[in-house]
Amino acid sequence: MFKKKLVKWLEKKIKEDIVLETPPSKDMGDYALACFPFCKKLRKDPKKIALEYATVLHLEKPGYIEKIISLSGYVNFFLKTKVLAKKVIEKISKDKNNYGKTNIGRKKQVMLEFSAPNTNKPMHLGHLRNNLLGDCLSNIFDYEGYKVIRANLINDRGIHICKSMLAYKKWGKGKTPKSENMKGDHFVGYYYVLYQQKLKEDPKLEQAAQRLLKKWEKGDEKTIALWKKMRKWCLQGFNETYKTLGVKFDKIYYESTFWKKAKNLVLRYYKKGQFIEGEDGELLCDLEKYNLPNKVVLRADKTTLYSTQDIYLAIQKFKDYNLEKSIYVVAREQEMYFRQLFAILRKLGYKWWEKCLHFSYGMINLPEGKMKSREGTVVDIDDLITVMKDLAKIEIKQRHDEMEEAELEKRSSAIGLAALRFFLLKIDAVKDMIFNPTEAIPFEGDTGPYVQYTYARASSILRRVKGVKGIEVQYELVREDVERELVKKLEEFPEIVENSCNNLRPHLIAQYLTDLCRTFNDFYQKCKCLQAEEDIKAARIKLVKVSTIVIKNALTLLGIKALEEM
Repeated sequence: MFKKKLVKWLEKKIKEDIVLETPPSKDMGDYALACFPFCKKLRKDPKKIALEYATVLHLEKPGYIEKIISLSGYVNFFLKTKVLAKKVIEKISKDKNNYGKTNIGRKKQVMLEFSAPNTNKPMHLGHLRNNLLGDCLSNIFDYEGYKVIRANLINDRGIHICKSMLAYKKWGKGKTPKSENMKGDHFVGYYYVLYQQKLKEDPKLEQAAQRLLKKWEKGDEKTIALWKKMRKWCLQGFNETYKTLGVKFDKIYYESTFWKKAKNLVLRYYKKGQFIEGEDGELLCDLEKYNLPNKVVLRADKTTLYSTQDIYLAIQKFKDYNLEKSIYVVAREQEMYFRQLFAILRKLGYKWWEKCLHFSYGMINLPEGKMKSREGTVVDIDDLITVMKDLAKIEIKQRHDEMEEAELEKRSSAIGLAALRFFLLKIDAVKDMIFNPTEAIPFEGDTGPYVQYTYARASSILRRVKGVKGIEVQYELVREDVERELVKKLEEFPEIVENSCNNLRPHLIAQYLTDLCRTFNDFYQKCKCLQAEEDIKAARIKLVKVSTIVIKNALTLLGIKALEEM
């Protein structure tokens, strides 16, 4: 809040675009203005510019500024502690759950397409990172005032689907998820892996799967009936997983409902000369003028590809919604694909192609190495959730050995999911990562349980408060260095959220939350709250209260439940 005010004031005084930095040390002030960019225009040394600016600006400084000094080519600004504390604490107290919202997305719609599972196997660890990134980004855009459409494109047709169908048809013997006591997606996934195993013994299964696909495309009744049954089982399993993760969707697209329309669309554009025929009879889009490889949009046998469907669906999205942005949450391996897809939309004349963005993220693996779904060596989301829940139980029992089973189940589920979410969201999405469950669960360190524990600790203080209601807070009593540091950290939250939204960087929220909780715990250790004198106690309790508000707001953005007790 002060940073924006200061920038506006400086731009008026200096007549330049202002970028304020945070100094590396609190002794250097709260904000710093680098004068190096002004050297060429003013033809002066940056130290001299800084000294001149600091001298003039200090004489006219706003009421919230304590002092302005020059230091090694920078102009450094110090805020008045009392004004800072009063403004920040009262702002958070007033806004509560809305603190940090800037409303930059007002009257704008954004669609985030994420998850995109195939109905032939359960979702795995890679899907987990995708789901959590998409969900967190959706929360952030929603928080900033956008109308968010959470979209999911489910791939429910194609040769991979027919492989699990063929295996079930040959070896299923009428079994069902219920008869085998399995989740529907796990049940279907078992037959996909079985197909891959049997294929090594009988290569002719490949042709059999192709024949099954052709039957499906022709609408063969028995084939469609089997497809519907196995699809239903898989979707039921997905919905259970989404519910456990706390992930919801506003719009679900099923590939099976529009693949024919997509094929016809591509053929129409071919007749208009927008696509050309390749050497083997395939249809492709010439992207040479965009310095990209040509992209096949329809196979030689006129069967569709992902590009066929995505061209159609992109057009349909902008027909259905007035989108400011259409964001695809998809792993980094598909970067070239999306550059080609957006270039195709541009070539077809759709001016909104620039509103399409690929949110690219890195690979995620386990310490044991890369996962392979065809070999059945992937870690399913459901199994991973169970592992995290069991690890959380161990941590809880070390602290509460007599907790009732119902409460233990409830708390371990919330803590296990927090550990999962935080670990996967705290790392910059562009980076590859290795997920180690044992590193995610401790109640100390850079973890989800740690930030939950900090919230619970602060809530515990508030539950024990007596005798401060009605006492007016004296903000000049917020004077310890660690108290000031905590107030400054609380003030940063709106800027962090806006930066995270504008630059698609959800990890900034997690990293900020870790810093905030460390600062709060430092305050907790150094400043007595309940045993302090009444006027100091009132000020510190108020600081604890607003800290819980901001911690909870940040947790909500990450999709993590704030626990009153750990």
